[in-house]
Amino acid sequence: MNRIGKALLNYLIKGLLVVVPIALSIFIVVWAVTTVDSWLNLNNILGVNPATGANRNIPGLGLVLVIAIILLAGIFVTNFVTEPMYNWFRKILNKLPLLNFIFTSIKDLTEAFVGDEKKFNHPVLVEGDEGLKRIGFLTQSDLGKLGLEGEAIVYFPFSYSFAGQVFVVSKDKIRPLNMSAADAMKLVVSGGVSQF
Repeated sequence: MNRIGKALLNYLIKGLLVVVPIALSIFIVVWAVTTVDSWLNLNNILGVNPATGANRNIPGLGLVLVIAIILLAGIFVTNFVTEPMYNWFRKILNKLPLLNFIFTSIKDLTEAFVGDEKKFNHPVLVEGDEGLKRIGFLTQSDLGKLGLEGEAIVYFPFSYSFAGQVFVVSKDKIRPLNMSAADAMKLVVSGGVSQF
């Protein structure tokens, strides 16, 4: 019976390792689609089915609509927004300090992942106190304007989170990693259990 129990426990653990990631991925996708659909409240636009009296609903229509809006905004900005228009927008934004702070912070964070000048593309290893080493991303290598010559800024993401911390680190403690930025981020966010 002991051997059967161990085999069943082994099957249960292997089953969990397969089912949990798939189930969580499906849950996150379904949650994102239904959340976007509920934000847009498309049921009111589509009306009620006269035969059943129930709201008409097309799952995922909200997500498709959001992607279409983002795509159209990208086409518009690329083809129609000129430098004077952008400068005018920035001038107005500078007169609204709180909105400017929020806008530039979100814009910088977005550009760090998907912009022309991706910021999280230099994975590094930083040696800390007591020989501990942390994986991070070199985001600023020249801090001369701050009077911090020989130091750099490294962003350390948290495991199982999209948050992180920023540290100013002496350059002699920073060593580049021989891996892609995507693999380094996956390794850190997964708590070190992801294969690279």
